[in-house]
Amino acid sequence: MNVSAIIKLSIAMAIFGSIGFFTTQTGLPAVELVFVRCICASLFLGTLWFLTGGHRIEVWKKSEVLKTILCGVFIVLNWVFLFKAFEVMSISVAISIYNLAPIFVLMLGSMLLAEKMSIRSIFATVICFFGSLLIIGLDSFTSTSQFLNSGFVWALLSAIFYALTMFTSKTIKGLSSYALTFIQTTVGILMLFPLCDFSAFESLTERNWLYILGTGFIHTGFVYYLFFDSIRNLSTVLVSVLVFVDPVVAILLDAILLSFRPTLLQTIGIILIFGSIFYTVYIPEQTVKKVETST
Repeated sequence: MNVSAIIKLSIAMAIFGSIGFFTTQTGLPAVELVFVRCICASLFLGTLWFLTGGHRIEVWKKSEVLKTILCGVFIVLNWVFLFKAFEVMSISVAISIYNLAPIFVLMLGSMLLAEKMSIRSIFATVICFFGSLLIIGLDSFTSTSQFLNSGFVWALLSAIFYALTMFTSKTIKGLSSYALTFIQTTVGILMLFPLCDFSAFESLTERNWLYILGTGFIHTGFVYYLFFDSIRNLSTVLVSVLVFVDPVVAILLDAILLSFRPTLLQTIGIILIFGSIFYTVYIPEQTVKKVETST
């Protein structure tokens, strides 16, 4: 067991749990905020990369660079969709749907790696989907426009691209964490520059800029260095468990600082989602079989 990697990922997820609160305080729309985050992270990681001399000993392989660029596209879309979800729904609801990512990782493994999904994984997926309906509110599905404006689609897309990020990054072994994240954030700058509305920056206050720079240097640069430095040294199951630190912190901050109070159905939905994910990725298959056999 790599204790150092476990600590790094736990710290990264705990810090990232506050991203929702920081995002609501920046005063920027999703695309513009992610654009600034990518600039800050590129400066932060690029500087560390050069100061440590890592750029001199980097081993470049074309296949790994291409996978890193693809992973960068996934992670930037993940951020944009998550922040768009924060704009129209509570942080707790968006984060709960966002953390369906481990289920999507299992589905990707089934589709792309021919890994068979067990009956309990399929059952958990159905339960998670039902939990998502309860969280977003069944009244949001009475019309197409109401459904699209609910934020459910944005949150779901963020979960899908988060899963694609996790799935792709696990296959990248040669590049250092600095190079990996620097390439990805640079990809983000190039992707989002043509889409930015720079007039959005004109009315920002000093307080807004403090939160913006916090999301850039801390939540993006520092956190994603820790994330990619640790994820390659941990098993998929352990990573799937440790990412639970993120939603726990996010929901606590939403309740304490933003006074979020879930309805009964939303509470049931949150329990169904996290209960199903925990059951699927944490409880060993052998344990389930033993219980089934004994009954």
